[in-house]
Amino acid sequence: MESAFPAGFGLGLSLILAIGAQNAFVLRQGLRNEHLFAVCAACALSDMLLITLGVSGFGTILKLAPWIDPALRLGGGAFLVWYGTRSFLSAFRGGGALVAAGAAPAPFATTMVTCLTLTWMNPHVYLDTVVFLGTLSTRFPGAETLFGAGAATASLAFFFTLGYGARLLAPVFSRPVSWRILDMIVGTTMWVLAFGLILGA
Repeated sequence: MESAFPAGFGLGLSLILAIGAQNAFVLRQGLRNEHLFAVCAACALSDMLLITLGVSGFGTILKLAPWIDPALRLGGGAFLVWYGTRSFLSAFRGGGALVAAGAAPAPFATTMVTCLTLTWMNPHVYLDTVVFLGTLSTRFPGAETLFGAGAATASLAFFFTLGYGARLLAPVFSRPVSWRILDMIVGTTMWVLAFGLILGA
């Protein structure tokens, strides 16, 4: 039982370390310092909810409803194509992604809708949190909740570290060319993930 929490923490952290659409968005918000706390909290709380569902056995429902996976793949893929296109346009136009001092930030509602869509329309998040972590929690009979708490804590620590740690890169991104490069990387990441989802649907 004592090993359930660190096991959950380690496995949870390993699943979210990979660069993905959600992580790229959090990094970008951290660099722009826009609605950062809300974005980090939304990502972490979403993971916590999904992990709780997985640990409580909700993963079996996903297995009994095979249509959910292709639906999420197509919907998520379409959204990532749009988001990636927007990033490429921002890179080619130049300066569009750079928030100058005193410039109005993106609307809070728009930012949160984008954040939650990137999170909840990604089928991999369900496979990782609900199915995978939910299944692994059964290896700790009687301590599934501790395992889930460890994974949820890893998510909380990761997103806030990524978001607020991005500020250390602020001097680099004081130049518009750095934003162009970042937008190109984000756009490429979104498109690669999108086509992977669509082809796998």
